[in-house]
Amino acid sequence: MSREHVFTGSPWESQVGYCREVIGIGNPYEQTKFILQTIEKALNELGAEMSDVVRTRMFVTDISKWEEIGKAHGVFFKTIQPAATMVEVKALIDPLLMVEIEAEAIMD
Repeated sequence: MSREHVFTGSPWESQVGYCREVIGIGNPYEQTKFILQTIEKALNELGAEMSDVVRTRMFVTDISKWEEIGKAHGVFFKTIQPAATMVEVKALIDPLLMVEIEAEAIMD
């Protein structure tokens, strides 16, 4: 199986040894929408679609914003309904970030 990686150019990617799409900064709803749009773009670049996503994990720094974050998630996944988890974390790598989302997709 061949692999394709989507990088943002962040120095952390090479220092820590990972790839990721893009993390947005803003209020939880807009930040979450931005991240999900970025996931959708990355999936398309890899030949996958949002409907291929089977699981998402949302890491949030303020769980009291769960409704806003969940609403943004629903914009993209309301009909797909992947398994999903939202957990509160103390902080993300950049203190300005409020939400980080992982998505797992299975392609035929």
